[in-house]
Amino acid sequence: MKTKRINLKDKQSLNYLGEYIAKCQNTLGAIAWEPNGKVDPWDHVESIMALNLLDFKDEALKGFDWLISSQEHDGSWYSEYQGEKITNFNKETNFCAYISSGALHHFLNFKERSFLEKIWPTLKKSIEFVISGQTDEGDILWAKDNNEEWMDDSLLTGCASIFKSLNDFNKIAKTLGYEEFILNEEIKNLKDSITYKPERFDRTWESKARYSMDWYYPVLCGIHSKQDSKKIINERWDEFVVPDLGCKCVSEEPWVTVAESCELILALNKIDEKKAALEIFENISKLIDQKDKLFWTGYVYKDDKFWPIEKPSWTAAAVVLAANSLFEFNSTSNFF
Repeated sequence: MKTKRINLKDKQSLNYLGEYIAKCQNTLGAIAWEPNGKVDPWDHVESIMALNLLDFKDEALKGFDWLISSQEHDGSWYSEYQGEKITNFNKETNFCAYISSGALHHFLNFKERSFLEKIWPTLKKSIEFVISGQTDEGDILWAKDNNEEWMDDSLLTGCASIFKSLNDFNKIAKTLGYEEFILNEEIKNLKDSITYKPERFDRTWESKARYSMDWYYPVLCGIHSKQDSKKIINERWDEFVVPDLGCKCVSEEPWVTVAESCELILALNKIDEKKAALEIFENISKLIDQKDKLFWTGYVYKDDKFWPIEKPSWTAAAVVLAANSLFEFNSTSNFF
């Protein structure tokens, strides 16, 4: 690889990534993967968080307006859109929960209670949909299909993300004085399923333990104690982390991905492993297109090729969030 690292240690140096994310936003307010590309609600929210942090307030609010206007009657969103067209009719629970995390992040950046009041009905409906997918064992089913039937399996990464979002929803409810909507039992049951019931995940398909997200996401989302989290990270470090490059997406593939590396940085910072987090951030800062300094999805080091040839908005967003966690641009540096 002949690319050079770039310096991304202050907000000003990251501003061009915010401009790119805004360029990916369509006239409806939805933030696509790339300009005129597909949209999914989770990555849309991730991109909003980067806009929050970089003070692209109007674009962030436009993104929330799209979520409000496109929410279905049951509180959900579909899994994928292309412009105004729905292109995947599944309704994924972790996608629908994540808006609460995005909303809390926006509030912590701009301190406007009126924003929370406006979006509260949308959040309440979305969390009701998510909780309707919780089983008696505590795990939350991953999606409804295009026939509005629950698909009988759960994702470890998805449930960990939901755990974070439910806690963020509780913080919003408490801020607004809506104590009656706080979800304590549901969160406890979800945490117990993740911690003690591994058999609840990947019941109907091949185990996803080979994906790095299943390794670090419970740490990132605060499922485990700091001591247990350090042990979890150390146990599989050599399986997923490639020296001088970053974090692999899948254990057996020679493919380092920027977003996974950034999420691992957030997880490492959470458990006070800042030195390792900084090293990974330095390494991924060369996984860019030298022409525009935008980040590729990933790098296949066996072939010395960037792949796929995409520069997703959510990858740029993950870089922004990771940078904030390391260099503390504002008080949301410890949001994750």
